[in-house]
Amino acid sequence: MSLAAEIARGIEAEVIATGWPVGASLGSEAALQQRYGVSRSVLREAVRLVEHHQVARMRRGPGGGLIVTEPDARPATRAVVSYLAYAGTTLDEVLGARRLLEPLASGLAAERIDEAGITSLRALLAADRSGPVHDDIHVVLAELTGNPVLALFTDVLSRMTVRYAAAAESGAAAGRRALAAMAADHDDIIAAVTAGDRVKATTVTSRHLDTVAGLLAGRSPGAPRRTIAPSGAGDKRAETLAATISEDIVGVGWVPGAVVGAEADLLDRYGVSRSVLREAIRILEFHTVARMRRGPGGGLVVTAPEPQASIDTVALYLEYRRPSREDLQVVRDAIEIDAVATVAAGVAAGDLVLPALGPGTVASAVHTAAHDPQHTDAAEANFHTGMAELAGNSVLTLFLRILVELFRRHWAAQGDQPVPGPEDAAQVDLAHAKILEAVVAGDDGLARHRSRRHLEALSSWWL
Repeated sequence: MSLAAEIARGIEAEVIATGWPVGASLGSEAALQQRYGVSRSVLREAVRLVEHHQVARMRRGPGGGLIVTEPDARPATRAVVSYLAYAGTTLDEVLGARRLLEPLASGLAAERIDEAGITSLRALLAADRSGPVHDDIHVVLAELTGNPVLALFTDVLSRMTVRYAAAAESGAAAGRRALAAMAADHDDIIAAVTAGDRVKATTVTSRHLDTVAGLLAGRSPGAPRRTIAPSGAGDKRAETLAATISEDIVGVGWVPGAVVGAEADLLDRYGVSRSVLREAIRILEFHTVARMRRGPGGGLVVTAPEPQASIDTVALYLEYRRPSREDLQVVRDAIEIDAVATVAAGVAAGDLVLPALGPGTVASAVHTAAHDPQHTDAAEANFHTGMAELAGNSVLTLFLRILVELFRRHWAAQGDQPVPGPEDAAQVDLAHAKILEAVVAGDDGLARHRSRRHLEALSSWWL
């Protein structure tokens, strides 16, 4: 990590530690430069990264300084969508994640909706009837749950779906029938949510996703559209340019090592100033999308992005949204239980052979807790992320890693939490062993039951 990135992380940590006081000044450029003991150029690069994450912005003039801002989800969703595009996420993975999380969102919305929410849903439905059918209704439903984690993940899934919808021929007869069915489903979903009928809202949403799957069956991702990474009115030109270059990289297949172009070529292609281009490149380098290589044969070179960059960006945004521990738990439990059941079902069907029980495998985490109580939390996270990886859905695996990071940050921030003792470690170890026993036997029902009981028991100290 560069020095500027380290300073940016330090500034962001300060904002989080002080409760994200929107409008407060963190200090003038001179004061920040002195506090962190860095040159003006390093500080300004750090400030650009902080501005990209929408944590704070530098305001010039009297009464200026680095002012804490109110972020939106754009940097977070861009980071996740870009990484998933690089990872070659398939339509089946996207739909699998939607089938897990969107019925959950509809059910929670039915329980929690108020009259203002009903009014907004009905207005959205009326707009849907007067134009093309969109699945943005699911993003709104997720927001109405009041769960910022579920809302952000649904937004990411909606944007990923757009890549496939771009290739669909809605003018074909089958396409028209599917769109009509989608519109009818939206009517039914909103009626169930408005009535507070959780069961029906969940059932109809699941049926609707079958319709979406039929409409998109056999589709490959279409050409990236600007809706994947929209640019709001408040975006700086460099941020918009970084998003555009990312989309262009996705459009040609994301080949690490490929040269996007020399600086002069990029200036001509995108019609921007050198300062805007260089700031955009710093953003791309921060997210490990591409880096500038100097010298003969150099230029902007595509890199293999690390998931941690998108994990950190999403975790930072969600720190601002302050999800409750219930918000975190409901989504994490859904993903972890589904992963365990998927692996068990795969074993039963003969489609999945569990790897050897050596170091680095899921099974190796079973005994980590008992042998090292101080790292029980790490053993717990490794066991379930390992299960998610075996389940084979890259979207849900990334979502779970984001949740694990949020739990880690919350745990570290509390400070006074007791370290799990030998008895806690032994209970975690036993629970993992029993879950794994059911998985190896291919008993997805029992694996699901044991996972749910384990997570219920664990929630008191894990949260």
